[in-house]
Amino acid sequence: MSLHSTRYLCSCSAGVLRNSDGRGLVVRRHFARLASPKEPSPRRKSFYALLLLPAAGAAGYYATLDAQQKRRVRVTGEGIQRFWRSLKIGLTISLDYWWALRGLNDLSPEYAEAIQPCHQRAADRILSGCLENGGLYIKLGQGLVSMNHILPKEYSETLSVLQDKALNRRAHEVEQLLEEDFGVSSKELFRQFDEEPIAAASLAQVHRAVTHNGEEVAVKVQYIDLRDRFSGDIWTCEILLDLIALMHPNFGFKWALQDLKGTLAAELDFEAEARNAERCAQELSHLKYVYVPKVMWNRCSKRVLTMEYIAGCKVNDKDGIKSIGLSLKDVDEKLIKTFAEQIFHTGFVHADPHPGNVLVRKGADDRAQLVLLDHGLYDYLQPQNRVSLCKLWKAIVLNDHVQMKQYAAELGVQDYYIFSEMLMQRPIQRSTIHLPSRLTEADVAYMRKMATSHMDKIIASLKQMPRTMLLVFRYLSTLQKLVLLLV
Repeated sequence: MSLHSTRYLCSCSAGVLRNSDGRGLVVRRHFARLASPKEPSPRRKSFYALLLLPAAGAAGYYATLDAQQKRRVRVTGEGIQRFWRSLKIGLTISLDYWWALRGLNDLSPEYAEAIQPCHQRAADRILSGCLENGGLYIKLGQGLVSMNHILPKEYSETLSVLQDKALNRRAHEVEQLLEEDFGVSSKELFRQFDEEPIAAASLAQVHRAVTHNGEEVAVKVQYIDLRDRFSGDIWTCEILLDLIALMHPNFGFKWALQDLKGTLAAELDFEAEARNAERCAQELSHLKYVYVPKVMWNRCSKRVLTMEYIAGCKVNDKDGIKSIGLSLKDVDEKLIKTFAEQIFHTGFVHADPHPGNVLVRKGADDRAQLVLLDHGLYDYLQPQNRVSLCKLWKAIVLNDHVQMKQYAAELGVQDYYIFSEMLMQRPIQRSTIHLPSRLTEADVAYMRKMATSHMDKIIASLKQMPRTMLLVFRYLSTLQKLVLLLV
């Protein structure tokens, strides 16, 4: 080792390093400064304090809130997330359609080939958004499924899984809601209350319970935050539909959401549902094969509905119906007569008769009795509209196009042909008056093509007809599926 190197090491060990000009650098002090960071300046401390002050204030304010107020704050934060998620999905779908179909003639084979993958990607994205957002979005997705006679099959088939979906709920929400609405716990309201729901849907879940008088009841409990979420979620959907209408003028459905907004608000009022149930029971009381469970008004609120518990088979459970010795044909006929009574006679129409809402049990005469559940979604058809609809239906069956045009016009619709096919959910062109009970593959292909190529005419007809007819279309679509299951 050289003499210079030896001096260098000795200098470092002593803590002093000398350079060529003879000035010393204190190494220990240099490393000590690195090991001990410089104290922040008063100005920087003030800056940090200003940043933390709002967060600390918000946390302190949140801590002073009661459970309901905290829930509303949480719902607002979650609502912002749902808005941005929905906006991203809506824009992605719109841009996908625009890009994939740009420059194509909508009647060309290339257009038909390109649009099907677009439909599938859109349906997949909508499904993902509905499942992530939950609540009203699942309800809206279920509404799309019921429009299978209008929307492409990729939508109805993909979104059909939403029919059995419900929200994931936080623990103890049911107890919290009962205490908010009644001021007491489930143990005080009922002698027995099963915490595990026997059914769950997009807006509520149903629990089995026993009153202190020994009556077995079904308790329908709304998801606790739905009312808080309603306005924000509807507003988000309106913005998305505005954007879609701007980018795709032929697909403007905001008017439909305005109608749906009213029906959804009505479905969130369980006291209104209880009144609907009692009105339905009264108007159908002459049909001895129809039963509506009794309402327990002393255990009802806007968010809780308590009714008589009835056991039975779902109307689409063919094996279950047969196992209790009942005829499928008898069930089929009674189902059609019951809902025809509502559409053409009373006008007070149960607009959601899916399999979970219609039970079948053995009546006093040992024949099938229908039990109608879930009376949240009803609408009223005016007498003049019922008469025109009845005559239009007869004209379609008789293949009388002159009268079809006349009675469609009485309902405010100009394009009777499109409207009649929407109503029947089948082609109406035929050489005889025979109307087959089932669609052929060619019929299905024709209806899909019609829905794709004449969307502007379909939307025009939907806008022209009485608003209450929207629920009738949904009703008929669901009823048709049920009848076909029983044939």
